[in-house]
Amino acid sequence: MPHIQDRRFSPAVRPLRHSRLSHGVHLALLTGVALFASTAWAQEAVTLTPVSVHGVYDQSDRTNKPGLAPSLGKTGTRIEDLPASVQVIPRALMAEQGATMLRDVVANASGVNAGGQDSKGYFDHFLIRGLNAQIYSDGFSDGDQLSGLSHSLNGVERVEILEGPGSALFGSGPPGGTINIVHYAPAATFHYGGSLQYGSFGSITNSDYVTGPTGVAGLDYRVDATFSHVDGFRDLHSHDYEVRPSLRWLWGNHITDVALDARNIHETPDSYGIIYFDGQPLRHVSINALYSSPFTSAHSDFVRPTLSDEWAVSNVLTINNRLSYLHRTLDAVVNGDSASTRVTNGEVVNRQLRQQDDADDSVDYQFEPVWRFATGDVHHTLLTGFEYQNQRLSTERSTADLPNIVDAFAPVPPETSLADVTFKCDAKHSCDDDRLRANYYGVYATDQVDVTDAFKLRAGVRQDWWDTSLRPRITVPGRFGTDGKPLLAGVEDSCNDAPLSWNIGALYKLFSWMSPYVGVSRSHQANFNSENTQNGVGAPESALQYEAGIKFAWLDDRIVLNTAAFDVKRDHVAAATTLNGVEAVVFDSQKTRGAEASIDTALTDQWHLLANVTSQDATITDNPQGITSVGHRPQGAPNFLGNLWTTYRFPIAGMPGFRIGGGVNYQDKSYSDITNTNSIPSSVVWNGLLGYQASVWGVDVNLRNLTNRRYFVAANGAGALVGESRSAFVSVHADL
Repeated sequence: MPHIQDRRFSPAVRPLRHSRLSHGVHLALLTGVALFASTAWAQEAVTLTPVSVHGVYDQSDRTNKPGLAPSLGKTGTRIEDLPASVQVIPRALMAEQGATMLRDVVANASGVNAGGQDSKGYFDHFLIRGLNAQIYSDGFSDGDQLSGLSHSLNGVERVEILEGPGSALFGSGPPGGTINIVHYAPAATFHYGGSLQYGSFGSITNSDYVTGPTGVAGLDYRVDATFSHVDGFRDLHSHDYEVRPSLRWLWGNHITDVALDARNIHETPDSYGIIYFDGQPLRHVSINALYSSPFTSAHSDFVRPTLSDEWAVSNVLTINNRLSYLHRTLDAVVNGDSASTRVTNGEVVNRQLRQQDDADDSVDYQFEPVWRFATGDVHHTLLTGFEYQNQRLSTERSTADLPNIVDAFAPVPPETSLADVTFKCDAKHSCDDDRLRANYYGVYATDQVDVTDAFKLRAGVRQDWWDTSLRPRITVPGRFGTDGKPLLAGVEDSCNDAPLSWNIGALYKLFSWMSPYVGVSRSHQANFNSENTQNGVGAPESALQYEAGIKFAWLDDRIVLNTAAFDVKRDHVAAATTLNGVEAVVFDSQKTRGAEASIDTALTDQWHLLANVTSQDATITDNPQGITSVGHRPQGAPNFLGNLWTTYRFPIAGMPGFRIGGGVNYQDKSYSDITNTNSIPSSVVWNGLLGYQASVWGVDVNLRNLTNRRYFVAANGAGALVGESRSAFVSVHADL
């Protein structure tokens, strides 16, 4: 069967509309033109020689293949040699499951669930092992993770997930883990393709790609584009327009890549979901009951040009230079996610509406020499690096009080437009007009050591210097910094930190089929984003993790089982709560202990089964601003998670290519904030697949929530984000 990529047909992508995109678009186009011109000039001056391209993945739907070398490791080390829990979700598996968004596929990895602090009911926010996770795209951070993005699978080849702290490699980051989205690179052979998905809730997603040689020796191109429109479950409509052109040039001993990622995303936030009553979402209301304002909206524009060069200087040294510029905006009208919004005497009271306008401009430069050498019989792959990041954020927000919903059991929000509300700025209404600036510098090294064929060591250290500052443009009465002093207009609040992050791990191949490993890591995260700075710039979060596991592989890797136990302590963790009726951020300490297992089996060429389970105990160990929360669970962290997906391929009347599949997702109870007053119940959701795959085309029918279970995806502060009811989606794809 041919190599199947993100090959889908679509109409022309509509132009991006927001005026603030112009700077990013111009910079991206100039970068692309400059690179293209330089390639044409340099073509006359160099002799092209073959260069091996690392990280090429087949189109298997296996997630735990020991021989895969995820790019987020940065040393080209295979999963079987890494003393850590790493899982890779391939494109073929995403296609089987009818996935179009990142949130559709992360459950294929153990310990991952949606939710946590400030998900606001519309953008991607994930927890790994009950702890916050950071999302990267081709090794570059998406910037401000709160008030974040929804991620489509436009041009995505695979999703890599590192569980546990990654600061020794990536710098500032949460201890839960790292999610790295990897896009397809241009190919030297011309081909194109596309797919069209249509289904429930008026959804249509339609993408295409084309790739091939430019006619200039060694220079190849690829263009991926996506269009989607959804009327929406619960009438939460959205649309997404994306285009991603890229070039790859093989010249001399270099591989040079340039890409432009442009997105225009409109979504309908649903912060309130189903409002809590007696500790749980209201039980006896319609699944379509809406408590959020009917005109909520979130509009994001995203432009990121990237430029990277891999230079194979010799068999010993490879030098990687990587540069990214990110321009991202968010214009949102969203209901306040405060626990003070509740049902009283049959009415929904204390409702609020936030108007928010954010802009994020970030530059990220990475210089990474990689050395391969031996000291006697011991082989080393030594990553060394320097990284500089500059981030500039502007954020403006104000808050309006909303009238009560007079009947919580048959809700009709009284407000019909923005003209009906008055926005305020005081101690009782979340408000700011801030300019935030950060400079991050880091030097780091990670050594992957092959002591013997069986014994592997990995050690990394990173020294960072962080300079973060907040300058309010207005004085908000009652707004104080973490030091108790008022935050005044024009007076800068700043913080300088120099955290040292590190990790060390060892793996031993005790038998050909069993490899135990142990590891310990220290990580740090800057408490610096448009949410956490509501009370000024605080000290960074720190975490210490101990992990031990065993990796099994039997029958020539047809059965792969990975297990791990972990213990994580976190300090100075930013947590959302409600103080005196106002949304606020407090800083606490947490501890998480747990164990996980994932199995990937292909006992025959026709049958594949993937399953994972996670048991975790996350608790708050200290909270000076709320002593009563000590011993409670953090927001959004369930005790238990379990997922299964299986497919079987078979012929009919001698014609091969038919497949049937299905799966189940289980999520335990989780709480809405650190008071543990409200929670969402556990849920079991069943899904199914019927499909046919020919040599160059295929069709799939994906069925979701087969039992039409009423369930909730995440526990927000005021209410629960509702999971979709029973639905069906038909996908047709071709590869030519």
